[in-house]
Amino acid sequence: MTTALATYGPAWAAEYRERGWWRDETFLDDLFRQARERPHKPAIAGRRLAEARTDTLDYAELARLTDRFAGALLELGVRRGDFVAVQLSSRWEIVPLIFACARVGAVVCPIAPICPEAELRHRLELTQARVVITLSDWADTPVAAITTKLCAALPAVEHVVVAGGEVPPGARDFHSLFVAVDWENRRREDLPALALGPDEPFVVLFTSGTTGVSKGVLHSQNTIYAAVRGYLSAYGVGDELVAVLSSPLYHYSGFAQGVLGGVMLGGTVVFQDVTDNGALLDLVDRYAANLLYGPPATIGDVIAAQRERPRDVGRLRHVVIGTAPVLQGLIDEVRDVLGARAYSLWGMSESGPVTMTRPEQPANWAAHSHGRPIGPMEVRIDPATPGGEVGRLRMRGASLALGYHRREDAFAAEFGADGWFDTGDLARSDGRGGIRVLGRAKDAILRGGSYVPVTELEALIARHPKVTEAALVGLPTATGEEICAVVVARGAAGPSLAEIRRHVRDAGAADLPVPERVVVVDELPKTLTGKVRKAELRKRHAVR
Repeated sequence: MTTALATYGPAWAAEYRERGWWRDETFLDDLFRQARERPHKPAIAGRRLAEARTDTLDYAELARLTDRFAGALLELGVRRGDFVAVQLSSRWEIVPLIFACARVGAVVCPIAPICPEAELRHRLELTQARVVITLSDWADTPVAAITTKLCAALPAVEHVVVAGGEVPPGARDFHSLFVAVDWENRRREDLPALALGPDEPFVVLFTSGTTGVSKGVLHSQNTIYAAVRGYLSAYGVGDELVAVLSSPLYHYSGFAQGVLGGVMLGGTVVFQDVTDNGALLDLVDRYAANLLYGPPATIGDVIAAQRERPRDVGRLRHVVIGTAPVLQGLIDEVRDVLGARAYSLWGMSESGPVTMTRPEQPANWAAHSHGRPIGPMEVRIDPATPGGEVGRLRMRGASLALGYHRREDAFAAEFGADGWFDTGDLARSDGRGGIRVLGRAKDAILRGGSYVPVTELEALIARHPKVTEAALVGLPTATGEEICAVVVARGAAGPSLAEIRRHVRDAGAADLPVPERVVVVDELPKTLTGKVRKAELRKRHAVR
């Protein structure tokens, strides 16, 4: 298999260990240490909004359920090196399942509960998952019935296990198999010798698949440890961490930066099962959270909820904003309404967080930069034109994935001859050792020989009072390429082109190009990970 380690060689692995970015311990070791040292401290709190309840597990309970779930996996015939697909929403069961898979030497494969059948088939066939754990239903979709029928035609799948609700023929009930039996006492002697080591394959996280079928990014515990340690150490937090997550637990930011980071430090991680951004504020209040993570739109909704009905946010210190550029207006609102500091972060599934702004930098620096690399990573910009400021963003370091599962050729193709990984993004220097990401290279728009800062302009347009979301695409015309803003309206009527152009100018962005066309749509086409399918937008709205 072509891996980052194979590309860099054993000398790099030794350096990563010497510098402390890789270790000989695992996240399982962290969990059992926390269970000994702080057994009754809350490890996770999972809110189920529709059921008006919150499930909490302290570290002793999480450790015990890890062994219980591990015993259930052994009972199902899971062997070392097998893959276990977990198709659940963000609920408490995911967390002990993550650790239970590692406990029996299996690779966990988190999947969103709503996954198109063709994509679900692709993921299960790619991983050859032996066990699939799914939900009975979700968002008015009979998930278990669909998944069970699909799995009946997949030879590798031996068991479908259903959590909650009706269990279709051919599947098994999660609670009776995983929860109701004290497997930790019955299978305890089978567990110690099976656990995954720090450098073995640990998890498959799927990419967005904007240009085709998704790729399975394979990480070890050490590649994730490097990213999580670099991310959290930048804020100087320890076991006092109380993090509220807006990202699902089947995304890198929820899975790794959230759950695994919390267990590593001995902190508390809080999440909810459905998207209700305003309701995150209740979790910040109830658990005295000091860190909140989310994209700009999510943080904007939290701010709006605080204005409408203030809650106690006095402990909140860090608001980490990823997936899109941070604008000055949002920084000001985070400070004035939430009393916290806003940070900008950039990363990808192949590496986790790579760059971020820091507490020691100016308070508004997130409006100008995606920050400098975290400790285990390096970045560089290869100019697109001689002497140009904008270029392809490349990276290397200890948090880079092991590879794409069963797609070694695709992973190897992303490396240059000098061992740097091509992120597929365009970026420029921020002038202070960091970067500003401008958008995907394949979605680049050129105007007057210069690259349009697509993501920054999208973020700015999305702040228009008549807009909830915005995507920018370049559409070929007879005379060149026009900038088209595709927006989702907030309310009945969307903005006119004149209103969008005036909004950009009034924001003080006179140096930014403005759209020549605006299209209002009901929703933007997106991948399972929430990324906009811009190729589809270009096809739909092409100038005819």
